[in-house]
Amino acid sequence: MAAGAPSLAPFFDESSGLGRDADVRSRPARGGLQQGDTPGLYGGTDEAAICDVEQLKRYLAEPRNDRKARAWAGALDLRTDGIPEYLDGLTPVLLRHDTLVRNHDYKKGKAVPFNALLQAGIAILVDEQGMPTVKCSCGNPLRPFEGDKSRISVSFDDGNEKWKGYDPSEVVVVRPASHELERIALVDVEDPDRGVERPVGTTGEEDTAFDTRKRQAVPSLIGTTFGEASRRLAGRGLAVAYGGKEPPPDGARVTASDPAAGTELRFGAHVTLSVVENTGRSGGGTTPPDPESSRPTTTPASSSSPSAPSSPSAPSSPSTSSSGPSESERPASPSGTPEATSPPADSTPPPLPSTASGPPPSTRSTPPETPETTSAPPRTAPPPPTGKPASSAPATSVPATSEAPTTSAPAERPRRTRE
Repeated sequence: MAAGAPSLAPFFDESSGLGRDADVRSRPARGGLQQGDTPGLYGGTDEAAICDVEQLKRYLAEPRNDRKARAWAGALDLRTDGIPEYLDGLTPVLLRHDTLVRNHDYKKGKAVPFNALLQAGIAILVDEQGMPTVKCSCGNPLRPFEGDKSRISVSFDDGNEKWKGYDPSEVVVVRPASHELERIALVDVEDPDRGVERPVGTTGEEDTAFDTRKRQAVPSLIGTTFGEASRRLAGRGLAVAYGGKEPPPDGARVTASDPAAGTELRFGAHVTLSVVENTGRSGGGTTPPDPESSRPTTTPASSSSPSAPSSPSAPSSPSTSSSGPSESERPASPSGTPEATSPPADSTPPPLPSTASGPPPSTRSTPPETPETTSAPPRTAPPPPTGKPASSAPATSVPATSEAPTTSAPAERPRRTRE
């Protein structure tokens, strides 16, 4: 779904003023899997608010939209009377990466889910764990993408060109942060040297700026848990990425970091962590890392340094970032809540063998252009066995679980690309 392109069956008309997308080129991603508190995952701007949350709240409260409101709330597992409070807790941001989500059309009084690839620059609302929840321009509810990224097919048919800067290695899937955030560290999409710290639940009126060029030292992390290490890094504006389909358990012990403690990196740079699960029978001792129990994260690099592109059809291993700040260590670019001394109870699945993150999911390309047309956004559909792709918009598909019908792709509009 290209930035600025209309949805096929939106909850609310794209021209109603609910939100405004921006011209943003997708940034390099560390393997594709990112946690919602990753510093610099999302962007901001010093222009007028990109999402009109109050207007969306009014639309959903209008009696004539009662059926629509019930479908909207159901898609997000809410009660209709809980919509206002829920919206008050969301935060408007701009996507800095082409992002896979579970989108919803409104058809015959129901919210119809489908997998979609949202282009960088699309304005969304995120919740207190950094998860995309609403597409601003049309009010469509969003849920996490849950398919197998390595089996995704993205197609751009009917003579449409890929949207400018499309790179399958930059596609990301967002996973919730392990804790509730108090603020989100954004990057100004018009000036990457300027960071924006936005309190969760605000729309820009309480933003504070910081310099993303200021370097921060990697803290000493060996012996800490993965969850604690992630929060400490985020408190300094640094991120942690790792190989595997899911992050390691928050309670896994850190055995090494690369670069080492004391190394200075700029905002958004990634730090590689090697971890091992606790397996001691008494006292929670740790076992030495081995190929089956430990795994490193991606090689550290600045958030602005590009990663090597991959072939649209090449398989890949996802990687993520997990972060959250510590009040005692918040530097120029904090995000999240004060670091906790113990990891959350609902830790993630055990880590996979030690590997470096690779290019993201396999994809084949195809997006939209020219906002003059009002063709529909991409839909989920399994890639055809032979011949041309079946869908014509940047549609994503999980072969085993496709649910939505194929539709024609939205046309792309001429846009000035921002860094």
